[in-house]
Amino acid sequence: MARPIDPKAQYRVSIHNIGGYRYASTQPSYRDPETGKLKHKRIHWGTLDDNNKFIPGSKYIFAPTEERSKLVFPEDWDMSELEKLSGGRKPGRPTIESQDENRLYGDIWLMERVADATGIRDDLMKTFDGDRETVDAVLTLAYFPMSGKGTYDHLTAWTRITKAPYGGDLSSPNITALTQSITERNRMDLFRLRAKRLGKDELCAVDSTSRSAWGGSLPDIRFGKSKDRLPLPQTVEVVVYTLNGHMPVYYRTFPGNIPDSRSLETVLADLKNAGFKDLILITDRGYESVRNLEAYIDKGQPMVMGTKVGQSHVRKEIDGFGSFGHHPEAMEIDPAERVYYKQYELEYQVEGKRENVKKADKLRLNLYFDPVRRGQELIDLDVALKEQRESLEGILRDGAPLDDDSTLKRIYRFYDLVYDEGARKLQSFSLNEKKVQRARRESGFFANTTHGVDFDAMTAQSHYKLRDEQEKYFAMMKGIMGADRQRNWSEFGKEGRLLILFVAQIIGCYMTYIRKAKLDREFHSLQSVLDEMRPIRYIEHPNTKATITPFVGNQIKICEAFGFDIPEGCAPEYVARKTTKGMRGRPRKNKLVVREED
Repeated sequence: MARPIDPKAQYRVSIHNIGGYRYASTQPSYRDPETGKLKHKRIHWGTLDDNNKFIPGSKYIFAPTEERSKLVFPEDWDMSELEKLSGGRKPGRPTIESQDENRLYGDIWLMERVADATGIRDDLMKTFDGDRETVDAVLTLAYFPMSGKGTYDHLTAWTRITKAPYGGDLSSPNITALTQSITERNRMDLFRLRAKRLGKDELCAVDSTSRSAWGGSLPDIRFGKSKDRLPLPQTVEVVVYTLNGHMPVYYRTFPGNIPDSRSLETVLADLKNAGFKDLILITDRGYESVRNLEAYIDKGQPMVMGTKVGQSHVRKEIDGFGSFGHHPEAMEIDPAERVYYKQYELEYQVEGKRENVKKADKLRLNLYFDPVRRGQELIDLDVALKEQRESLEGILRDGAPLDDDSTLKRIYRFYDLVYDEGARKLQSFSLNEKKVQRARRESGFFANTTHGVDFDAMTAQSHYKLRDEQEKYFAMMKGIMGADRQRNWSEFGKEGRLLILFVAQIIGCYMTYIRKAKLDREFHSLQSVLDEMRPIRYIEHPNTKATITPFVGNQIKICEAFGFDIPEGCAPEYVARKTTKGMRGRPRKNKLVVREED
């Protein structure tokens, strides 16, 4: 009879001697997917000294708490080093065991306070089961693009002069171990926690941007049409950004060849699974399609959607105005925005599950007309017609070869071309009068569609214009965050990199909003705010309480704008500690406060 298999065997830690080092390792078994044979692999959780003292490595430090708890260590090993991990510290006053340090701290202090104010630190603690080591490491990586310079290759040198949340080693191998430990479950758990912080009827913009990738083994990379015109494969990053809270609440990566209109259904499913409720989604014209409209109706999703005036039902309403002079007589004017508007009730129904029919809830078309915009668009049209004609005349005269069909259609859209498809030689061209007439007719008009909301036409437009704020998110991502490229080379760790970028963007977007609202005169950018705070230092000496250098000048204004209390002893106010206890005479009624001059 075979001996029964010990279920804890794969979690029992033993010593593995190799290369003169003693590793604490486990040897779990797995079945090879190709051959079906049972194999074993070694996992090194740390090292051992000559006295069997366990020194945890990055594999142990960044492992989920659940996975750590399964490990079975020999009883005679010294496990005292684990008590130094913040996640395993016992309650009580910590022992001061620092060394002599004098590091920059002001910008990190500000970002730490923002992490608390936005609740992202608390949400990360819950996401990673209270593992402070992992949370501090994630926040350190999130702060670095805004405080440091360059890529994560420079992070180790940066931590030598900067007081970062994580005090351990964040070398390249350890960063890889951390990012590879972050899973889809962590991502969705974080979304669920962020969803609980949103209010009812939260306005959320949905938009995407493309990012080129260095890695050649990422499944999502495709040769899409990059706006930067770089010959690199790319991915599409979709972000949901709350216009009330001024920060992102959701992200997802799609292959670079997927258009926006095809990604919306996945986004809606994710938002539902993450517990987002009562959101009003705002999307641009890239997400407009019958498929998406029916998805909104079927799910009862409130939305404001940009609408192309070239759509048949919009053209019908524009044609209904007939000939007009300055503006269509049937439209009203808004004195504040100086545009004309009209709202139309629409009827639409879709077939749901089990042959149920769902009717659209308050589906409305909002049509606008801007005479100033019309004049500019008519001028642009005349310029385009002249330039296209002159270009075609030159091609016909010189006999130059033509571009591909899609390029011709895009560049010379107002002309009908006759050419030899084999030799790519232009034979003749003529103006498409119908297209020109339609373009003149539609100039000055723009539109949006609402569903599930009681917005009038101008309220819908005012909310839709807020969508432009989301563009600051993408500008920050590709600017100060240095995330204009997918820098991970393989699928392993990509999820971790995206989650860290998401955390950094939450902090950065919040600070950018406060700067714009309260500090715009003093500081022209987020970087200038952080540069102002950076000289504040964190000074440590052995067995002595650490000190922070004083806050002065604009550093005080920044704290006031964010509503953060200056650390004790760092403010310009000084409260005298002189006491009258034990002294004769009447005690002083008011404490003496000595204020430093600005």
